[in-house]
Amino acid sequence: MAAANLIDGRAIAGQIQLEVAQRVAALKSRGVQPGLAFVRVGEDPASKVYVGMKEKMCGQLGFFSETKVLPPSATENELLALLGRLNADPRIHGILVQAPLPRHIREAVVYSTVSPQKDVDGFHPINVGKLMLGDSSGFLPCTPAGIHELLIRSEIKIEGAEAVILGRGNIVGKPMAAILCQKARDANATVTICHRETREIKAHCRRADILVAAMGVPRFVTADMVKPGATVVDVGVNRVNDPSAKGGSRLVGDVDFEAVQPGRCRADDDCDADAQYGACGGACRRRRPHLGLFI
Repeated sequence: MAAANLIDGRAIAGQIQLEVAQRVAALKSRGVQPGLAFVRVGEDPASKVYVGMKEKMCGQLGFFSETKVLPPSATENELLALLGRLNADPRIHGILVQAPLPRHIREAVVYSTVSPQKDVDGFHPINVGKLMLGDSSGFLPCTPAGIHELLIRSEIKIEGAEAVILGRGNIVGKPMAAILCQKARDANATVTICHRETREIKAHCRRADILVAAMGVPRFVTADMVKPGATVVDVGVNRVNDPSAKGGSRLVGDVDFEAVQPGRCRADDDCDADAQYGACGGACRRRRPHLGLFI
């Protein structure tokens, strides 16, 4: 839905893709073509779609890419051997191992086997450590790095902001907190991580200038949890039953978008309510939340 306060992630992605394509063209003019390898184990339908989307984008940007697929019965050692070959392949500059992996394969071992110099997912312990130390020479996990870029390009003030992260996962929550609290440009936020054991979680959310929802709980964030003027980024992708939808289900985020979306105020334009969000039937139009969907 178009709204002045709705962060246009597609437009920002388009800007970044154009910039990347130009950088790739410059590298290729010097005889270097960036190469990405995608590794998939098994035939998970969602994984096949995700890898296909990445392959398509590589082609559009001018990357060399290849996909390696192992059967679901592949052993951990077989996967590690494949990663070893990719680590040694000079055509490959980045390796992405698609999750989920079969239960008999240990993710931590797999991520630690990918060369830190090719670990573009940012999951290798060396890159995780570099993030915590503020060493910019390592790779960052793509989702929190993308959210950070979304905030920067949307001119959201991060320095000194109260940032609340819903979720403490290794892929989004923890690295997101680490990125925002760094002593660095476009950071220096005061960060709170909330999880299932957090007391008074609504009170924490209402204090947030920047709220990132990554809990994996459908529509967890409601209107009374968002203060006027806050920036909300929804990372959640949840499938819920919906008899009216094709196939009987649909995808929703961790944020109740219909309730929290900009422009939901039903009060007069001159509303000056100073109470918590929702006191006037929604956020005052002059203090709408900025809402970004990161799916």
